[in-house]
Amino acid sequence: MDQQTVAQMRTVIAAGKRKDVIFAGLGMFALGVGILTFLTLFVDMAIDGVGRLNPDFFTNFPSRRAGQAGILSAWVGSILVMLVTALVAVPLGVASGIYLEEYASKHWINDVVEVNVTNLAGVPSIVYGLLALGLFVYQFGLGQSILTAGLTLALLILPVVIVATREAIKSIPGIIREGAYALGASKWQTVSDHILPYSTPGILTGVIIGLARAIGETAPVITIGALTFIAFLPPAPISAEPPFVNFDWLMSPFTVMPIQMFNWTSRPEAAFHQNAAAAGFVLVLMTLGMNALAIWLRYRLRKNIKW
Repeated sequence: MDQQTVAQMRTVIAAGKRKDVIFAGLGMFALGVGILTFLTLFVDMAIDGVGRLNPDFFTNFPSRRAGQAGILSAWVGSILVMLVTALVAVPLGVASGIYLEEYASKHWINDVVEVNVTNLAGVPSIVYGLLALGLFVYQFGLGQSILTAGLTLALLILPVVIVATREAIKSIPGIIREGAYALGASKWQTVSDHILPYSTPGILTGVIIGLARAIGETAPVITIGALTFIAFLPPAPISAEPPFVNFDWLMSPFTVMPIQMFNWTSRPEAAFHQNAAAAGFVLVLMTLGMNALAIWLRYRLRKNIKW
């Protein structure tokens, strides 16, 4: 190889390295802008609302007096709505992802389904609220209840769970399937005993991210008629008397944290704005906690997997 060719190769390599450095710098700049923006807003919200974070704030109902108002009905409603959302979206989404990735044949109908599932992940949340208003509230007669809100948010995050499940399954090496089939395992045994356990960390991450998105949604729950002021709690899901399980809470009126914040920010008094900042601070901590839980569970599950 002559000197001219070597020089050209070095020039090309150097140009490629410069592009890598420029791209990495732009990526770090974009990441820094995002993190700095989030920290600025988070710190500003914390400064405004930290003075209201006391036990009474979590145990009091909303009130017309800002100093006595609390988020009891809001955080209880958020937890119950998320419970319904998780119970509906997770089994259905995981099962759908497994079917599309492992069982569905190469057919144009399945291709259409896959494209639509991917597109639904980007549909604005207000569209799901309008769909739920016509379907769950009026057509099925479920009313403005916790069940309606849970089903609405389940539809919202269902495409996210399906896509996350499929991507997690795709990341499993093909040698896992081949080894299971070589030992005589059936299709279901391969999926349930090998594919699903290995893909659980990725699936779980997608589920938690979907739930973290759902807990902060406002447009769908406003559309289906969530209350902006509620001074009572739904019936407890578990009772001390037989049959010990109560489902009346599913049909109860509700409110959630974003709705409570919306109610307070719409008032002119500065004290209510402070309450909204405190509620927002709590909501962000709940979301960060869910994401931290996902990271920890993913780490624990991957640590226990032996390839």
